[in-house]
Amino acid sequence: MAKKKLKALVIVESPAKAKKIGSYLGSDYKVLASMGHVRDLPAKASDVPSEFKKKHKWATLGVNVESEFEPYYLVPKEKKKTVKELKDALKDAEELILATDEDREGESIGWHLTELLKPKVPVKRMVFSEITEEAIKEAIENPRDLDLNLVSAQETRRVLDRLYGFTLSPLLWKKVARGLSAGRVQSVAVRVLVQRELERLAFKSGTYWDLKALLKTEAGAEFESMLMTVGGKKVASGKDFDESTGKLKEGADVLLLNEQQTDELLERVKKSDWTVTSVEQRLQSRKPPAPFTTSTLQQEGNRKLNMSARETMQVAQRLYEDGHITYMRTDSVNLSNEAITGSRQRIEDLYGKDYLSADIRRFETSSKGAQEAHEAIRPAGKLMKTAEELGLKGQQAKLYGMIWKRTMATQMEEARLRFQTVTITADDAEFRATGRHVEFPGFFRAYVEGVDDPEAALDDSESMLPPLEENQKLDPSEVEPLKHETKPPARYTEATIVRKLESEGVGRPSTYASIIGTIQDRGYVKKSGSQLVPTFTALAVTRLLEKFFPNLVDLQFTAAMEQELDDIAVGEGDRLPYLNHFYRGEEGLDEQVKSKEETIDAREICTLNLEGIESAVRVGRYGPYVTDENEEEPVSASIPDNIAPADLTNDLAQKLIRQKSEGPKALGMHPEENTPIYKLHGPFGPYLQLGDVVEDGPKPKRVGIPKTVDPDTVDFETALKYLSLPRFLGEHPETGKKVNAGIGRFGPYVLHDKVYKSLTKDDDVLTIGLERAVELLKQARRRSAPTPIRELGKHPEDEELVAIYDGRYGPYVKHGKINATIPKGYEVENVTLEQAVEWLEAKAAKKGTKKTAAKKKTASKKSATKKSAAKKTTKKKAAANKNTTKKKAAKKTTKKKAAKKKAAEKKEDEE
Repeated sequence: MAKKKLKALVIVESPAKAKKIGSYLGSDYKVLASMGHVRDLPAKASDVPSEFKKKHKWATLGVNVESEFEPYYLVPKEKKKTVKELKDALKDAEELILATDEDREGESIGWHLTELLKPKVPVKRMVFSEITEEAIKEAIENPRDLDLNLVSAQETRRVLDRLYGFTLSPLLWKKVARGLSAGRVQSVAVRVLVQRELERLAFKSGTYWDLKALLKTEAGAEFESMLMTVGGKKVASGKDFDESTGKLKEGADVLLLNEQQTDELLERVKKSDWTVTSVEQRLQSRKPPAPFTTSTLQQEGNRKLNMSARETMQVAQRLYEDGHITYMRTDSVNLSNEAITGSRQRIEDLYGKDYLSADIRRFETSSKGAQEAHEAIRPAGKLMKTAEELGLKGQQAKLYGMIWKRTMATQMEEARLRFQTVTITADDAEFRATGRHVEFPGFFRAYVEGVDDPEAALDDSESMLPPLEENQKLDPSEVEPLKHETKPPARYTEATIVRKLESEGVGRPSTYASIIGTIQDRGYVKKSGSQLVPTFTALAVTRLLEKFFPNLVDLQFTAAMEQELDDIAVGEGDRLPYLNHFYRGEEGLDEQVKSKEETIDAREICTLNLEGIESAVRVGRYGPYVTDENEEEPVSASIPDNIAPADLTNDLAQKLIRQKSEGPKALGMHPEENTPIYKLHGPFGPYLQLGDVVEDGPKPKRVGIPKTVDPDTVDFETALKYLSLPRFLGEHPETGKKVNAGIGRFGPYVLHDKVYKSLTKDDDVLTIGLERAVELLKQARRRSAPTPIRELGKHPEDEELVAIYDGRYGPYVKHGKINATIPKGYEVENVTLEQAVEWLEAKAAKKGTKKTAAKKKTASKKSATKKSAAKKTTKKKAAANKNTTKKKAAKKTTKKKAAKKKAAEKKEDEE
């Protein structure tokens, strides 16, 4: 009996989607996963067959730059099994349905599948923005053809990125440091961060004074007011200062008060009557923000949930694959009629009709170069269930909850606020008080958008003033002078850099998460709290690119490149002329790099002449350092790892050089150990060391000086206390176990029963008591095993869990004690159990090889030691024998001499 043919083979990108979609389509369809891309440009030179490399100069580049920029695609080893499975499954199918993601990348994967599988059956493209039964069945009934314009745009983008990265990155290796990389969007993002850091470095702080008054009404209500004018002239504020000089901007017609003038004014107004001279009120409406796009989801995830862009996208991917939200890579703010109907019904059920907007609210996409405009990110389906109703937990519940609330807000009434502005006069000074009251919360009931400025108040915050009217007398409870210093421009956070790149039309929101991850992985950026801090290496690389390839890191030029690619995507542009112009000819990238390589002085590029720093700052093989070349013998000192470029001052640079040139000075001799105590500076900051470093000797005890302590204030007695840590504080009142205080790798801490808790900046490790330690320990969570990002299943050998975890250097798979890094190019969501097992086995084999090599090395060392010892023994014996022979010869000589002497004496006697 002939085997029954499948109606269709449906190919999606991940196993999770395959399982879900398969359950909706039934047994007539076979749904398999491609595991992301099935082929790509070679990741490294070793991937290219040696014969091919011999034949073609461009082979390792992966793009035929000699003939129409044809890409050279390879099926990676780990994908060959997947491709075979897909080919075998296609033999039993009457149709091939490509159900890869609905974006440009998904279109490209679909095209690659047809190129590899070479189907002899009809091929259809199926698209959907949510994984619900209704959406999947509708999508399979309404397929379309592959969009070859989208495919061409994606291929052009991939080729362009390869030409950019593989041409410029080797130049950075030669001129700056190995392991660096350049990228079309990545390098621009780094430049934006570097420019902000240089603005902070050039920033000069300005000082100004004003008064704050706490005023009281007759009824006893109190409120604050701030000085605005004196003698009819506006008092200077922060925005009136020039950031590069620290002085008032030219033409600023304001009164700059100094401390003395402020004190004099304070005395005058204290004696004066305080009268309300005007009361103004205005009503204002707030409209809800648009539903989430990829970019705004990443921004709010960072602001509200403290999630990185990468984490946000990983969690969103799982929510999408589980059928909880619509597709998470989109520039669109459009909501379907189904979503609007479902949202409005839920609003009425949960909040009442008063909170439902009178008319359906729709939004227009405004982002520059918007594409892939399908639907905004929202809860899937039409029931609009809450996170609790879906049984979601952890990060998924938080992110879904935020998406749900924002979607509800779009169809809710506007919020109505009342603002009050009151002017109060005292002598010739005017003070102002402002208040805000939410008259009707509207959409605030569901959602309030986050803000980038941590000091800014959220829209729904209340700060009402008491009832006030003109000519009302007030009593000043307290008037105090305030000294202000202007602040440098804030560093970018993940939220603000995403917003900046999107507003400039640089890159696409779907790529921002990977870009932010890459610039951190490459050592261009470090995170300090929520701030993205560029490193000295980033400054050197940006300097090179700005000086020799200014177009490539120009925001407008990069945005124009993006627009060209978008034009190709809609069939309005041609890839070949564009790539030719970019890469070939005198102005092309290839010739530019070749012609400029010899003229780029690596030492000059890596020497950063930073504003205000007299010494040269250099980026070297082992990190950044300052050097003073004015002396006969130049002195260089490493810049500690925790010092950001904008935080390096001239005083600090001189101090580092002075400490290096003077060498370590002993604070004194330890009374018990009788060894010197040194105060030193290392890459991670200042520390104390007990004793000297002796070759082959034990490592001397070291303890870091807390960041909250000025190293210059640490004297001999204090050093002794730090070196005596950890301190026993007492027994925990609940467990009876020891509580200690000490200093570790991450600073001062208290420890109880293997649970650590860092001290706050207000705690002193040398004086903290048991009561405070117990209070801090209550806030600590016992360290638990890391939570997996995805569970892949049981290992075929021992049935122990194999799962994916997010590590410091990116995602990895874990089984038992074996960890294996997920190779580049693999999306976490697409990794299968089989692939994970292969990687784990390869890692285990590598470990085994290393152990064997180590054993052999040890055995070889032992053998060499034995041989050396035997050789030494032989030498000793030979030396001893030689010595014995010498002694015997000397003895014989002595005897002969004695005999001759005796004979001579006898002859004398005879004569």
